[in-house]
Amino acid sequence: MNCDYSYGNTCYQFNGKTGIKCSEYKITAPPQQQDGIVGIEYIMHPRPIFDDPNYIGSGKLQDKVAIITGGDSGLGRAAAIAYAKEGANVVIAYYDEYEDANETKFYIEQLGRKCLLLSGDISNKDFCVSVVNETLKMFGKIDILVNNAGVQYQQDELECISDDQFDWTMKVNIYGMFYLTRAVLPYLKAGSTIINLSSVTAFEGEPRLMDYATTKGAIVGFTRSLAKNLALKNIRVNAIAPGPFWTPLQPNCWEAEVIPTFGSNTAMARAAMPYELAPTYVYLASDDSKFMTGQVLHVNGGAYLG
Repeated sequence: MNCDYSYGNTCYQFNGKTGIKCSEYKITAPPQQQDGIVGIEYIMHPRPIFDDPNYIGSGKLQDKVAIITGGDSGLGRAAAIAYAKEGANVVIAYYDEYEDANETKFYIEQLGRKCLLLSGDISNKDFCVSVVNETLKMFGKIDILVNNAGVQYQQDELECISDDQFDWTMKVNIYGMFYLTRAVLPYLKAGSTIINLSSVTAFEGEPRLMDYATTKGAIVGFTRSLAKNLALKNIRVNAIAPGPFWTPLQPNCWEAEVIPTFGSNTAMARAAMPYELAPTYVYLASDDSKFMTGQVLHVNGGAYLG
């Protein structure tokens, strides 16, 4: 069977080179690659779908205040839009993706909610403290923290991971989560929630993302330990471990030729769009999950079963 396909919404068949022999898959995107510190959403083709028009909010987060790191694009943007639909005001801490961030703010304000944009490096503890202070200055409280921001860079061998790459990946994915959570905690009250973003790579492994997978495994341990530490204060801590989603991380990490078959090794043989994860963020932030803490929710299209 030949791997003969063109870009579009049609399912095509391909050979076993990408992991599923004689199966069908839907092409998420044509070949493309970015080369930056972080990925940019507005130059992706096609643009990730971050808003489900059929999702109607019901006030589950009415007048709550949520801080979302990396909320300018990708999964964080989908969470921010869903939170706004549910009545929350949103603070977005992001690196330097200004156009993406302002677009997200526009969507949130169109939904009648407020959005505060804060640009900086979450691996810097002073910036994390300033995120908390600016949030309190504008909204007077913090109800939800979503540690969503992260970076990943593909390397074929362990020896190819430089000290600089290893340090940066650890500091963004782990230090940033630690610094911001520590800064937020004194202001959280009973009923507040913390949501951390892990990854399917922490559970099934990814031979080309060894440093990234290490950080995502650490996030699981941090989530479970902090959940037990805060349980009697009625502050819940949970994590999400997504599988393949079409976000700026992907073209910023993988070679261009990987993109058309990205996600085809899942049981569902496709990658997902960010809006498909948004209800999970809402569930963990709302009272729908009020007896859930220390858990990791797997949304991965059957890539990992456990």
